[in-house]
Amino acid sequence: MCGICGEMRFDGGQADIRAVARMRDALAPRGPDHAGSWAKGVIAFGHRRLAIIDLSASSDQPMTDAETGCTLVFNGVIYNYRELRAELASHGQRFVSQGDTEVILKAYAVWGAEFVHRLEGMFAFALWDPRTQTLLLARDRFGMKPLYLAQDGKRLRFASSLPALLAAGGVDKSLDPVALHHLFTLHAVVPAPHTILRGVRKLQPAHVLRVRIDGPSELSRYWALQATRPNPEPSEDAWVDRTRSSLCAALDSHRLAADVPVGVLLSGGLDSSLLVGLLADHVRDLRTYSIGFESLGDGTEKADEFEYSDLVAQHFGTRHHKLLIPNDAVLERLPHTIARMTEPMFSHDVVAFDLLSEWVGHDVKAVLAGQGADEVFAGYFWYPRMQAEHGTPLERFSRHYFDREHAEWLSMIEPAYHVPDVTAELVERALAQPGAETFLDQVLRLDVTTLIVDDPVKRVDNLPMAHALELRVPFLDRQLVELAAAMPPAFRLRDGGKYPLKAVARGILPDAVIDRPKGYFPVPVLKHVRGAFLDRMRALLNSHACRNRGLYRRAYVDRLLAAPEAPQHFTRIQGSKLWHLALLEWWLQTHVDGAPA
Repeated sequence: MCGICGEMRFDGGQADIRAVARMRDALAPRGPDHAGSWAKGVIAFGHRRLAIIDLSASSDQPMTDAETGCTLVFNGVIYNYRELRAELASHGQRFVSQGDTEVILKAYAVWGAEFVHRLEGMFAFALWDPRTQTLLLARDRFGMKPLYLAQDGKRLRFASSLPALLAAGGVDKSLDPVALHHLFTLHAVVPAPHTILRGVRKLQPAHVLRVRIDGPSELSRYWALQATRPNPEPSEDAWVDRTRSSLCAALDSHRLAADVPVGVLLSGGLDSSLLVGLLADHVRDLRTYSIGFESLGDGTEKADEFEYSDLVAQHFGTRHHKLLIPNDAVLERLPHTIARMTEPMFSHDVVAFDLLSEWVGHDVKAVLAGQGADEVFAGYFWYPRMQAEHGTPLERFSRHYFDREHAEWLSMIEPAYHVPDVTAELVERALAQPGAETFLDQVLRLDVTTLIVDDPVKRVDNLPMAHALELRVPFLDRQLVELAAAMPPAFRLRDGGKYPLKAVARGILPDAVIDRPKGYFPVPVLKHVRGAFLDRMRALLNSHACRNRGLYRRAYVDRLLAAPEAPQHFTRIQGSKLWHLALLEWWLQTHVDGAPA
């Protein structure tokens, strides 16, 4: 896990190594173990390394292949690098390191740009080929590793975070109205290539971008998820057996692709508990970590799940750690959390991931987590509600997922930023893409390939990496995701959702964990905005910066501030609309208002 950045010039000038150094320095928290840079004429790379595989200097980056002259910066982990290395050795390739970075360079040397199809893992990389004067940029299938771009007529810059690009300067920081519509409709999801700023784009997941000095760029997709039934279709028992085998294989690859200890974030829910249960017999002294928050004490939701995480830890005898966060610490922490956000994130658990990552990062460099299981195996409450709906696919989806109708968005945002209902158009197009057999197949495919990229995938990269902690998500292993997508949706929805995982867990986990109601990572003080938290939101939204920005209509803001807990001021998935507005303003004041021009 690392941070990467670089610049490519189109006008024949020398790459700005000082700007690249500023980006690299902004990425320092992602890689405290080594800082590297490389420049040659029109191209320059920067790199910050978090050493997980091959801890020696042989795997430091940027890395240049002596035979081809190609240079690489890479962020992520290739889980099948050992298998690829053996195959490449059979082709006569010689290696000077023991890590996965060099495998990418050698794979390109043997198979060309098509080698990306062979990679299993989470990755973003930039590879410069001096023979063709081509820069190759690529991102993994589920967008687990970020890659932000800023381009004008003179140059292209890239980085692992949006603030790193801002540190280089020269970025158009005006707000993107299309991104604003997505942000406030899809609870902070802004699908690539957009970001909240006009001058910054994101490379789409499962895509390769070829950029030439003297020719047009080429963007190509190298993978698409099919959500159709096989013929013949397996029995239900066979589906469960295949789920067990695929999940175990994913766990092995995620755990073994490391030369450091790997722990587990244990929430107490089915997903993380199942990871612990499957690992317990194979990992000596397994380390697990749980976090909880102080309840409001007024009948609102419980703010920790220690009852279940303690049960799992005791059942499997893990070396368990737990941390309880008081509410005053949440407010104190929020400025630090927002300063680490590469993009605005509305999810209440962002501060949890920030605090948890800082705490866990003092003990291990890499952890496994259960994120992705709800999207892959249909665990959220809105899936059956959508299934029971009538109307067009868009109507069935939007009634249970969109945070705001377009009319409300127009009443919230000043006319200067108004756009048509671009989010409805995006979702309608995505649902209608071929390769999905039923409506729920369409929804689950959209969730796994598009929506999940910004929530939770972006969150579980951004906040842990801000503390040099690598977070791995076995439930987003490609083969496991493809297996689940081939299952009938009704099979996944059975028994309240995630039926295949519950069937695998039966006999491994205590029944109390399997049969418990679905839990969420609760941070009540960010949902039920009161007291000092409400005062902070009011100060942000009434500040001179917010008023001068001219983004929000004041009548809408005033209604939220007057009654933040009114039922109509919560979204369909129970998010605080006031928190949404305040969070974006807080993020803009932190990252944009004072950023280099």
